[in-house]
Amino acid sequence: MTASEKPWSLGPGTVQTKFNFTIYPITFPKENANEWKKLFKPCASQRLFLPLILKEVDSLLYVDTDILFLQPVEDIWALLSHFNSSQLAAMAPEHEEPRIGWYNRFARHPYYGKTGINSGVMLMNMTRLRDKFFKNDMTTVALRWEEILMPLLQKYKLNITWGDQDLLNIIFHHNPESLYVVPCQWNYRPDHCIYGSNCQQAEQEGVFILHGNRGVYHDDKQPAFRAVYEAIQKYPFGENMETSLLHPLEASLQSTTNTYCGRASHLFTKKLKQSIVSVQQDVTQRR
Repeated sequence: MTASEKPWSLGPGTVQTKFNFTIYPITFPKENANEWKKLFKPCASQRLFLPLILKEVDSLLYVDTDILFLQPVEDIWALLSHFNSSQLAAMAPEHEEPRIGWYNRFARHPYYGKTGINSGVMLMNMTRLRDKFFKNDMTTVALRWEEILMPLLQKYKLNITWGDQDLLNIIFHHNPESLYVVPCQWNYRPDHCIYGSNCQQAEQEGVFILHGNRGVYHDDKQPAFRAVYEAIQKYPFGENMETSLLHPLEASLQSTTNTYCGRASHLFTKKLKQSIVSVQQDVTQRR
């Protein structure tokens, strides 16, 4: 029996027929290219220039490399249709609990809202972004995207800690009407459980997207996050997702309940269970 014939199979060949991909070279403006490249982590600020590089692309979902989807990516893509006429990007708050928030306690620059925004998951309508003139604190004249980035860097480079994310916070601080704020379960990080669960939407609906920032997939600081990463890494692609992914993951998470995030780890599998059922039903209908 081949992988494509196994029950509930979603093998690599099946998946590959559903998308195309293009690999683009890392590109920064020639002016201060090295400064942009090293702004935070290598090439992290590339996301700022995607609207200028991919000029023919209308909309785009940017995610950091430490992102794991626990439900279909189509679900976050569908949020584009929820934008009102002035919104051009969607991101989640940096923190839900101001008492442990970073921006409201330490930032030396403007930031969005009460606790800032996190750019690890960023949905963009790039057509609107390229067309908009952004209000700013450098000039009374509103500036286009390609005009605002370098002056912002020059003004705030000694005051920013998180690089390009800080620049995005500054931009949306002055243009709050342009941002669609998504709930924390779309960008769930250790900050949401390290001192106790503080993402109410995830408590109700589960975690949609898991963000393992600060290297937690690869160290022992947050074993619940690492358990999800390793379960997906070890999953034999095309095998039964319930028995080969979900059940081993649930078993691994049981050993993490001595940590706050481990005690909230049932939220990590809540949406994943629903996603697996949905995939199984889809495969059954296609068989």
